[in-house]
Amino acid sequence: MSDTTPVAETRGLVRSFESPDGGSIEVLRGIDLTIAAGDSIAIVGPSGSGKSTLLHLLGALDRPTAGEVRLQGERLADLSDEALAALRSRYVGFVFQFHHLLRDFTALENVMIPQLVAGTSRDEARERALDLLEQVGLVPRASHRPRKLSGGEQQRVAVARALANDPPLLLADEPSGNLDTEASDRLHDLLFRLLERHGAALVVVTHSTELAGRARRILRLEAGTLSVT
Repeated sequence: MSDTTPVAETRGLVRSFESPDGGSIEVLRGIDLTIAAGDSIAIVGPSGSGKSTLLHLLGALDRPTAGEVRLQGERLADLSDEALAALRSRYVGFVFQFHHLLRDFTALENVMIPQLVAGTSRDEARERALDLLEQVGLVPRASHRPRKLSGGEQQRVAVARALANDPPLLLADEPSGNLDTEASDRLHDLLFRLLERHGAALVVVTHSTELAGRARRILRLEAGTLSVT
């Protein structure tokens, strides 16, 4: 892969779903998008416009009806489900509106798990998890399980977990949508500070004008198509 290869790109991306009456609902219609290393893109638009669907396709959580997605130059349509899972582990970090932390594991263990799944040794995974928790200001809370953490703290653990395997692409779906204004501002500061430090590209779906305004590009998804705002 050359240095100029996009982190991710889509060409003619289409995603349709079956409607209750047996017809077809086309959610995405010929989406072309190129994401370069270090880029930051905010996807805005009305609820139900397909923003989360686009993230799932970019992150290899779903397959398109037509068109193609490439991650680090690899064409996803050519890969088996097992190969896609391995690609996600190497190349993509996810942060969702609800943190989805494993409730029976500590903050430290939650950040270690993606690394262990990827084959990192336990000692290395623990060292990196502690470093990431330090970056998000949560080393003193490393031994706490999610129920002992505030909403903002849980989301900061989720950000650390998303960066655990040092992915070149971070996908965030309404990452501060479940937080109050103060916690949201802290999370936004953290996200962009960590992005700069790690050199990852970001695609974030958000209704927050403050968060969208921090991105280098703001794109609007409506009626199945992307446009520059």
